[in-house]
This record gives sequence, C-alpha cells and structure tokens, in this order.
Amino acid sequence: MKKHNFSAGPCILPQEVFQEASQSILDFNNSGLSILEISHRSADFVSVMEEAQNLALELLGLQDKGYKALFLQGGASMQFLMTAYNLLDSKAAYLNTGTWSSKAIKEAKLFGEVIEVASSKDKNFNYIPKDYSIPEDADYFHCTSNNTIFGTQIKEFPNTDVPIVCDMSSDIFSRQLNFEDFDLIYAGAQKNMGPAGTVLVVVKENLLGNVDRQIPSMMDYQVHISKDSMFNTPPVYAVYVSMLTMRWIKKNGGIDAMEKRNAEKAALLYEEIDRNPLFEGFAAKEDRSPMNLTFNLKDEAHKDQFDTLWKDAGVNGLSGHRSVGGYRASMYNALSIESVQVVVDLMQKLEKEIN
Repeated sequence: MKKHNFSAGPCILPQEVFQEASQSILDFNNSGLSILEISHRSADFVSVMEEAQNLALELLGLQDKGYKALFLQGGASMQFLMTAYNLLDSKAAYLNTGTWSSKAIKEAKLFGEVIEVASSKDKNFNYIPKDYSIPEDADYFHCTSNNTIFGTQIKEFPNTDVPIVCDMSSDIFSRQLNFEDFDLIYAGAQKNMGPAGTVLVVVKENLLGNVDRQIPSMMDYQVHISKDSMFNTPPVYAVYVSMLTMRWIKKNGGIDAMEKRNAEKAALLYEEIDRNPLFEGFAAKEDRSPMNLTFNLKDEAHKDQFDTLWKDAGVNGLSGHRSVGGYRASMYNALSIESVQVVVDLMQKLEKEIN
C-alpha cells in the first residue's frame, strides 16, 4: 500500500516521475544502458542537464535575464559556504528565522562581518521578523524563504538595493514570486524537485567576480558556469529526476497551478487545526507556511492514541522535528489533497473518541 507521505525531505514526488525514473534505471533512452552507468559526457546526459537548467529558468521566469542555473553537489548546506565565499567581501546582512539560517550565518562569519538584521529566536522561531533595516553598504542580504522545521514562511521580501540571496530549499516552485527581485537563489532538490544529491543554484552573472580573494575551483560559481555544471562528475540521477519533476510542474500548469493547489491543501488542514479543540498551531498565523504545517496536541496525554491512528492509516512522516515537537505535515507540490483529507479525518476521529 502506498503511504500518505508527509515527510519533510527526502519527500513525496509525482508518481509518474517515479515510474519514468525507475524505467531509466533499467534502460535509459533505449540506449541499452542504465541512467546510473551512462557517461555524464554523453549526448544523452548533456541534453538532460541542458533541459534541467532551461526548465529551472523558464519556470522562474528568468530566461534571457542575465541568470544562470547550476546543478551542484553538497546540498543547501554547501551553499551556506559558497554564497559567502563568492559574495562576501566585507560584510553581509542575514535574517535569522530558524535552524538553517543560523547555520548559514555561522559559515558566513568565516569570510567577513555578518550583521544579523533580525531574529525570531526569542520565540523559538515561530514567527518571521518584520520592520528591520538592511545596511545599504552590505554586500548582500540573505534570507530563508520557508522554514521547514518551524513551519513559517516569508510572505513579503524587503525592498532593497542590496543584492538578495535566498535559500528556497523547501518552497522552490511552490508559489509565484517576482524572481527577478533575487540575485541568487539556491534550493536543495529533496523537497519539491527531486531526490537528495543535488542543489539548484540560480545566480545573476553580474553578481560574481567582485570579491578580493582567491576562490578554490570547486567553490567558484564562475568555474561551474563556464563548465555548464560539469566541472566534476555531476549527480546524474538526481539531476535527471529533477528534470522530470520540472517537466511535470510545467505540464500541470507551472508555478501558478502549484500555488493554487498548495493553498487549497494548506487551508484544509489549517482550518481543522484551528477548529479542533484538541490541537493548536505552532507558527504565528500571519507567517504560516503552506509547505510545512506545524501543530501540537494541547494535551500530550492523547499522543499515543493519535500516533496509533495515523500510523495505522498509512500516514508517514507526521512527527514534528525535535526542535519543535508535536507534528509537522510537509505538503509539497506532489502531495494530493486526498492525503491531507486523511489527516483531517483522523484528527476528527480522535476528537470523537475522546469526547
């Protein structure tokens, strides 16, 4: 039985993507070779990489606007380091909204002064700070668009002349934004895009080459751009599945359609969290994420009973992160509203059993 997968990542992907990707393991493009064994220099894979890069820019509306798309390794965690290596010349501004932005700040401090313009650590990151100022002489401003662990999402980004760097790992391709407002976007694949093993970087080329330091080749965006993401052997399968997923997004209406579906799913579960007297949300209502919905039982005495209900119903990955506890429903693009309804029904069933 296929489970209802609410895992935060690696996570659910479209079934048709799984089917096509699994066939490619046996025989890719009728080549007699597996996708796992073809040369990354072969024409078959070069076309995969080119399509993946082009699809990323197309979906974001950034084609022919001075941006390059890269598929690299090391995940978003490597980008905490690489962004600062390539961009931080004297000082940078960071918004601290959770675990991952805290880690990004730690890495950036290796390269220069880091100004923490605001933080929501005082309330265990259950909200997004507002009304902060960004130093005009900062090399860049860094933020995390969606906080997977705490279930918060930035709804409005700052209006600034300082270049904006954004970690969009957990909500890339899930909502429409003016992506031209961002100078560098990075996103680990294992949420809305593909399996673990690659990270998408979309960077405005004129942002690069302005730091006064030598950058090791593997850390240098300009090197990776010059080699079309093939400076070293790329994560072939992860890039291929990411390409298939972006094809699926495009075929199903693009980011606009994904946003509409995600809003419907989020509304269904948040309405039940707010209605059901047994549960309460963790994140501030105005900052709630439609991707990662965090909530708790008001009385932990009911935990074993609820856990038994959802596990017996074939629900996977509903436990909250240890930093927050409770529950977290990660509802990425490929999750169906039918799976969300299952969790809502279980919450209502618990309510009836207790009352």
